[in-house]
Amino acid sequence: MNFLFPTFLIGLVSIAIPIIIHLFNFRKYKKIQFTNVHFLKELKQESDSKSKLKEWLILATRILAITCLVFAFAQPFIPSKNKIVQGNKIISIYIDNSFSMENTNKKGTLLENAKQIATEIANTYNASDKFQLLSNEFEGKQQRLLAKEEFIEQLNDLKICPVTQDLKNVIKRQQDFLKNNNSKNKQLFILSDFQKNISNFSKSDIDTAIISHLIPLTSSELKNVYVDSIWFENPIQQYNTLQTIHAEIKNNGSKSIENASIKLIINNKQVSLNSFNVEANSKTSVSISFVVKENDINNGILKLEDYPITFDDEFYFCFNAKNIIKSLVINGTDSKTGGNFKSLMNNDSLFIYNENEETKIDYNLFTKTNLLILNNLKVISSGLTTEIDKLLNAGGSVIIFPNNDREFTDYNLAFQHLHLPQIIGIDTTNTTTQSINFEQGLFEGVFEKIDSRMDLPKVFDHIIFKQTTNNSFEPIIMLQNGRPLLSKYNVGNGKIYLFSSSSKLESTNYIKHSLFVPTIIKIGVLSIKTAPTYYTITANQNIEIKNDIQYKDKPLHIIKDQTKFDIIPEQRLLNNITNLYTQNQIKEAGYYKITQENKEILSVAFNYNRNESQMDFLTNEELTSNIEKLNLKNITVLDSNKGTITNTLKETNNGSKLWKLFLILALLFLLSEILIIRLFKNN
Repeated sequence: MNFLFPTFLIGLVSIAIPIIIHLFNFRKYKKIQFTNVHFLKELKQESDSKSKLKEWLILATRILAITCLVFAFAQPFIPSKNKIVQGNKIISIYIDNSFSMENTNKKGTLLENAKQIATEIANTYNASDKFQLLSNEFEGKQQRLLAKEEFIEQLNDLKICPVTQDLKNVIKRQQDFLKNNNSKNKQLFILSDFQKNISNFSKSDIDTAIISHLIPLTSSELKNVYVDSIWFENPIQQYNTLQTIHAEIKNNGSKSIENASIKLIINNKQVSLNSFNVEANSKTSVSISFVVKENDINNGILKLEDYPITFDDEFYFCFNAKNIIKSLVINGTDSKTGGNFKSLMNNDSLFIYNENEETKIDYNLFTKTNLLILNNLKVISSGLTTEIDKLLNAGGSVIIFPNNDREFTDYNLAFQHLHLPQIIGIDTTNTTTQSINFEQGLFEGVFEKIDSRMDLPKVFDHIIFKQTTNNSFEPIIMLQNGRPLLSKYNVGNGKIYLFSSSSKLESTNYIKHSLFVPTIIKIGVLSIKTAPTYYTITANQNIEIKNDIQYKDKPLHIIKDQTKFDIIPEQRLLNNITNLYTQNQIKEAGYYKITQENKEILSVAFNYNRNESQMDFLTNEELTSNIEKLNLKNITVLDSNKGTITNTLKETNNGSKLWKLFLILALLFLLSEILIIRLFKNN
């Protein structure tokens, strides 16, 4: 036991007063003459023993009363297990203001609970103590000390924000701030719902010299239904076509949801509505179909209604209904099948067709090409190989029909550079296709019904490739002899589709076969590097834009009309692709336009990260258990539901104060003295 004002203990010398009174009886006795006192001796002896007992009891109560009274003025206390240094304190208080703090209990939202508790914490300290208010934004203004009144004023202005922070980052931020201040008395508080996915920390993250308090906040009922992700059934969305969009819906609550509705809004108009059921702590998939009505950028929202967590009830997405496959066919000098490619692509609005002879190649077209077809070239030159490599790195696709009438030295040099297998010979044996994988890969979803009696392509001669160990090798069509007719190779960011047969009719009938058209179209569709349907708001999201216009010195802007939001992102040009980096500047979900010189280049949609949608939190017991496992003596978990945080903090800061107890004891001893006097008087 320690004393807050030990100098008052000098008052214990007053104990001598009742002792002196007891030792020296100053009462004056009056003598009375009796005729015979023989019978009074026994009574006198009995009265003397009672009188002495009475006096000793009174002395004891007076001494104890004076002692307790002196102790009360000296303000005794039992020190806290965490050593507190007397003097001005610096207190860092972090309040989790992420979306999950929209959850509610009987006191309101968890954020309002946190603000109320933080106010109570501040009021337990002295006016001279200083505070830091930290929230998920980690703003520069939060890196300074505040007086109590200013702290409470900023606390009242705190609102929900889309940013989340890992617990170890929060602790590091608070500890770094406190270490930069000279006060010897430093404490930190963390008020959060402690979601499991962000609440991990290790012993190395903790400074044991700083007293820390964790205050978990819990909601009355855990419930949240939200759209987690979306995807289109078809890779390309075209004007005036029926499209189907799929959405994955998750229910993180403890109750099942039945007959809930989800709306599809395209370009500010509701175009479809569907219902769904989802079990508790489960997920389901919902499909919604609609017709594309605009031949340009389309902005969509999938929307449902849920309370109290509402940030994830809307899912934004964008798609371009004006997708075009820009193709370039380079024909060999003696090729007679170039017309087949021209006929196919000129009659399909999905393609923009360009054609070159191998002796007159326009390399400027490569930067505007998605699909390159090399049709029976005699030579693949080093210059052409370099341009092919650039096209692949930009995400394009290349189809190669080799010329089998030549020596393959030039081909092998090009193939070596492109990481393709070497040509080792020609097989002139007639054969046919043995197997085609229609269920997955290139032909997945191309045919509604597969006829087992389908007439398969015939091959009259084909190139023999050296067996490859390339991990990116994927056979698509196999011949009866076990060799591939068509193979796919992933090279750079693009794909090469390599035929083992020339396109000449003397080598194969593939170019006249019914598989030819769907093969070319599907490869063309997969060659389009479309913008993602949506992005997630992160610290530094990367947006890729393939340059269809000449790169200019004028910077690109990301704008949001509704809020007059306009930023110039960091941008880098690599392999004909412009990479934009948001650098934590986009913080609100919605649609954004990427413009250059006020001309719209691309529309993108951003959604909030769904990590905050997960209703999985650490309990007080789990937090305490984790702290005990790490043997962290300087961290305590305070229960916000018991309403004793203020008293607990006072005991933590000043120990358990006992002055009230000693004051009560002093009064009890004085009352005991009165009772003793009255009791013995009656006897």
